[in-house]
Amino acid sequence: QMQLIESGGGLVQAGGSLRLSCAASGDIFNRNVMGWFRQAPGKERTFVAAISRNGGLTYYGDSVKGRFTISRDNTKNTVVLELNSLEPEDTAIYYCALQNRPLLYTDRYSPSSYDYWGQGTQVTVSS
Repeated sequence: QMQLIESGGGLVQAGGSLRLSCAASGDIFNRNVMGWFRQAPGKERTFVAAISRNGGLTYYGDSVKGRFTISRDNTKNTVVLELNSLEPEDTAIYYCALQNRPLLYTDRYSPSSYDYWGQGTQVTVSS
């Protein structure tokens, strides 16, 4: 059974930085795409970033490009999201997700294309 546990959220002032981590159990971590999503109160869950199985390809939502960086360590079953130049609009619960799909599956952006989710970690950015 795959479990994903996020950590690293918190309260930060605008312009600050945070580092979110996602630790995965199970033996399928390094064979699957990993993603981060976020959900603000009253809004839909939206794509933030994703990373390919070997870490060679990364994908970002338009609103976070140039500010956030995703990385993974397959030896430690972890994926990290570095959040820089944070804005109040980044305030949300951030979720880690694993996509357990065939190798040629290409949708990295839809929440429905991910199969396992963490419980989320709150990020609050004050102005």
